[in-house]
Amino acid sequence: MGLRDQVQGIIPDNARRSLSDHFNVMGDIAVLSLPVELSVYARIIARAIISHRHNIRTVLNKTSRINGRYRTAHVEIIFGTDTVTTHNEYGFSYRLDVGKVFFDPRLASERKRVTDKVCPRERVLVPCCGVGPFVIPAAAHGAEIITVEQNPDACRWLSENVVLNSVRDRVTIITGDAFDRSLLPDYLFDRAIIPTPYGLDMIFNHIATRVKSGGMIHFYTFKNRNQAAALAEEFERNGYEVMFFRKCGNIAPSVSRWVFDLIK
Repeated sequence: MGLRDQVQGIIPDNARRSLSDHFNVMGDIAVLSLPVELSVYARIIARAIISHRHNIRTVLNKTSRINGRYRTAHVEIIFGTDTVTTHNEYGFSYRLDVGKVFFDPRLASERKRVTDKVCPRERVLVPCCGVGPFVIPAAAHGAEIITVEQNPDACRWLSENVVLNSVRDRVTIITGDAFDRSLLPDYLFDRAIIPTPYGLDMIFNHIATRVKSGGMIHFYTFKNRNQAAALAEEFERNGYEVMFFRKCGNIAPSVSRWVFDLIK
């Protein structure tokens, strides 16, 4: 039963029609994005979620888009008292504060697809790494990981997560701007995983210079279908071999997240 059906007869139908059945779950926290007109019914909606999802203890409402230097959105607590949780994904655990860091649980299968390609002893660069959902599985495959993240809260949780998942000895955490070349070691990497923040595609050229010839780059960006096809052609013209590209999540009616697997 969808969320909209759960509140039938409790919320007026004209308001209920603007309620989405979709929400994100991170650990034991559910995150909604309620239209303004539903704010008066927020606690009713939260109780409906908790009554049907007994693992949920906190319900949040995202009241702004993801923005700012640290790629976070403002959230308000509708039900519960805490925004800290532990999210489990394919055998790994991630501690995080949902109100202070970016984390998209919908990318779980995509993260597994990419990190399953990582080989032991590879040198892997992961800029904009957040709390580690690409970092930790890659390290668990035996790779040496260099991470760069400018959100100090994300770095703090990442530091906890590498210990929690027993990969501390294979991960170097750099707190800073991924565009700052001086932060990176002077060697070249076998692989880069680039979960690009919206609007920062220029990071590709910066990171690609640190990948060796024949190395692999997994590049995430936000495009419509025509723009993605044009970008694939541009990569080919610039000497990259496009092994794979596809949509991996919609963020707006005409804009999706796309991933490109490239050989330099």
